[in-house]
Amino acid sequence: MKFKQAIIVSIFLVIGQTCLAQNRISEDFKPSTLNQPGQEYPEVNSQGYARFKIKAPDADSVRVSLGLGGSGGTRLVKGADGFFTGTTEGPMDEGFHYYHLTIDGGVFNDPGALNFYGSTRWESGIEIPAHDQDFYALKDVPHGNVQQILFASKSTNTQRRAFVYTPPGYEKNKSKKYPVLYLQHGWGEDETAWSNQGHANLIMDNLIADGKTKPFIIVMTYGMTNELRWGHMKDFKIEPFQTVLVDELIPYVDTHFRTIADKDHRAMAGLSMGGMETHAITLNKPDVFSYYALLSGGIYTPEELKGKTKPKLIFISCGSRERPDGVKNAVTALKDAGYNAVSYVSENTAHEFLTWRRSLHELAPLLFRD
Repeated sequence: MKFKQAIIVSIFLVIGQTCLAQNRISEDFKPSTLNQPGQEYPEVNSQGYARFKIKAPDADSVRVSLGLGGSGGTRLVKGADGFFTGTTEGPMDEGFHYYHLTIDGGVFNDPGALNFYGSTRWESGIEIPAHDQDFYALKDVPHGNVQQILFASKSTNTQRRAFVYTPPGYEKNKSKKYPVLYLQHGWGEDETAWSNQGHANLIMDNLIADGKTKPFIIVMTYGMTNELRWGHMKDFKIEPFQTVLVDELIPYVDTHFRTIADKDHRAMAGLSMGGMETHAITLNKPDVFSYYALLSGGIYTPEELKGKTKPKLIFISCGSRERPDGVKNAVTALKDAGYNAVSYVSENTAHEFLTWRRSLHELAPLLFRD
């Protein structure tokens, strides 16, 4: 009996030691690449943990809320020096994350981090290095240009803003014309998201340098989504933005840039709520776009496409922690109905920017092939 008890105790000791080894946090922390110049915190380590340090000597409570909107989060502990410090309970997903601080009930940004527009406000950002980050890395290759444009919108009686990516060589060859992708952000974000958080320009630069995609223009504008509160997406009306995009922005771009101004050379894609916008506008205006892409933004069905001009490509993607079976099943149904449809699932990611960076990387080579 004592022998059996000894064996059981030994087994529990081994299990305990294994768990401790698995939960041991490596101390190879380095400043996040998205820190303000000269700031050490927040830090990230090789396992994906994040560590925060905030000076708030008069505060009683500091919590870090991570993710779009921010919830729950990491409680920081106050030291005698007035600094609150803490490390996430577990490793974070690779890629970009929004976060903010809650200090004694008030919401603040981390003074050590750069800010990015998300959750309908400027949020702090942190980058967890990804094993495949090379495809959106800043490299010594020819670079395109991202420029701001301002265009008049009679329908809203405003001057509106968009950002336009033109590929490497656009300024030199004055006779060449290019296809265009209209690329939409998600709820809580704006027209800066795909360049700042998504690295769309770097993804394109690297693909073009490797000869993996045709050069094309990307146009990114505000989708008029943030007037709705989170949870009320069903109340969103597409018509005002559809008018801005189709009747005002596209004609402006075709007039001011060297575009191939026809349906066969025009694509629309969007992440999350931008995917919902893409879905609605491409169904309402099938003679405007030939390539459709929903990135964590729903699906198409053969029934809703029936009787409309057939697109050249339908691309549907999501993270493996979202609803990958729904994406795969939708694409199978579209293929069975005779559509050129492609699915993509980003491994080990959820509703987040690494999913969408990878999705754009997969989508771009499929656009404008003919």
